[in-house]
Amino acid sequence: MLGFLIHSAVEDHARTTPDRTAMSFRGRTLTYRELDEASNQLAHALLQRGLEPQGRVGIFMHKALELGPALYGILKAGGAFVPLDPLMPADRLAFIVKDCDIRHIVSADDKRGILTALAASLDADRHPVVYGLSSPHELTHVSWSDTQQQPTTAPVLPTIDQELAYIMYTSGSTGTPKGMMHTHHGSLSYARWGALHFGLTASDRVASHAPLHFDLSIFDFFSTSQAGAAVVLVPDPITKFPASWTQYIDDERISVVFTVPFTLIEMMERGVMEQRSLASLRWILFGGEPFPPRHLRALMQRLPNVRFTNVYGPAEAPSCTCYDIPADFDDSMPLPIGTVSRNSADLIVDDDDQACPVGVPGELLIRSSTLTKGYWNRPDLNGRIFFDRPRFGPLQDRYYRTGDLAVLEKDGLLRFLGRKDRMIKTRGHRVELDEVEAVLASHPGVLEAAAYAVPDEHGTRAIQAAVTLKRDASTERAAAGTEEPPVSTEDLTRHLRSKLPAYALPRAIDILETFPRTTSGKIDRRKLGDGHR
Repeated sequence: MLGFLIHSAVEDHARTTPDRTAMSFRGRTLTYRELDEASNQLAHALLQRGLEPQGRVGIFMHKALELGPALYGILKAGGAFVPLDPLMPADRLAFIVKDCDIRHIVSADDKRGILTALAASLDADRHPVVYGLSSPHELTHVSWSDTQQQPTTAPVLPTIDQELAYIMYTSGSTGTPKGMMHTHHGSLSYARWGALHFGLTASDRVASHAPLHFDLSIFDFFSTSQAGAAVVLVPDPITKFPASWTQYIDDERISVVFTVPFTLIEMMERGVMEQRSLASLRWILFGGEPFPPRHLRALMQRLPNVRFTNVYGPAEAPSCTCYDIPADFDDSMPLPIGTVSRNSADLIVDDDDQACPVGVPGELLIRSSTLTKGYWNRPDLNGRIFFDRPRFGPLQDRYYRTGDLAVLEKDGLLRFLGRKDRMIKTRGHRVELDEVEAVLASHPGVLEAAAYAVPDEHGTRAIQAAVTLKRDASTERAAAGTEEPPVSTEDLTRHLRSKLPAYALPRAIDILETFPRTTSGKIDRRKLGDGHR
């Protein structure tokens, strides 16, 4: 068994197999010894610059070989890393930095502009220390070359596995992001499950396809290091071009991939797979949203020697169930989400929190060693997301309310039926439709806003939106005698783009005179969605 902390595996492999490749990116590699030493140096630099125990450190960078030292260096310094989407708008970045009280950021030169905007939005005494290749003068800066002057031995700290390892932010229904807290213990449980279930060995080369702020990436780094295997970072541009992606799998001899169904559908339809060998590939994991069975069947036929697994789990309880796809699966039915993983338990309840019998749908609750400790700085949410079920005596089992509707079938498999609330998953990203509405409604010319999900051409879900304009805007439009409204869809898209990540942007925004209403006077979002199906 490899240690009790996430970074223990890197230290162990650095001692036993120091020259084995730990990471690879664009022709450059880091051995386990180099990864261990570089992360030790960053840890010392962080401590020298005042990082306190459990202090939050932002990681704000695109795929790069420095991601490994950043992750493990923060953990070795006793801190908790906070993945920051490198494409997020400046005001969203500022919110997370303030909300999480981030005092240190690991970044790089290409983030100069947005870090300047960040510095301008923060109080003078709250500028974070930035570790990167270079940085704007407004921020206190420590370069990567400065860290190389630090000791290569690990700092000695009294870290235990119940302490925070990372905080991952996701959409919030109030219009602001919320941060999920995960410990070393929970993350290590997830990593060990992944390494065991998928039989990872030192010879595996695991693709890191998802960005760091997406919870799939936790498997890529931590399960891989448990096995002493190599993480192969996929450059951001390659993730957007299916033909380049399939070529990359061949060139880098990638054996394991964990990604979203959308990526796999694009890979099948536009990845010129007939021109690739893909002989190194042995297992594909997918999750984040339902995979249309007909697309999966076609992909499995093209890759007959590859195993496939449907991995389910909200970021609050990652990979709590999974389903290894059999060759003879029924592609006329939605895929099951399978059975609970090791160290996990499920419970399906009705609206009164009473357990549902087999075959009766209800909300899926999860108890797991991978479970979040709760949301950072959100006691209001923490009181609602957990359900404590009496066991015996004073003992209780703590379950997480997923908000997902599911049913346990007679065959022992769980099936996902949809969302209980208004959160959707689109192209693998989790988005609160209420957040999209809140941002859209904040535009000065908008009276009301509605966001809703509609099926897309890939059999998954896309975001659509509609607005009505304030009376003065409508009057101005009539007075101008033009068909073009004073508030255009382009204006609204620009407004959204300044506050939301790209994956949360609606594919279209309709400007309406009035909204359809339910009998209670509420906006009828179902009717809006029906008009786009």
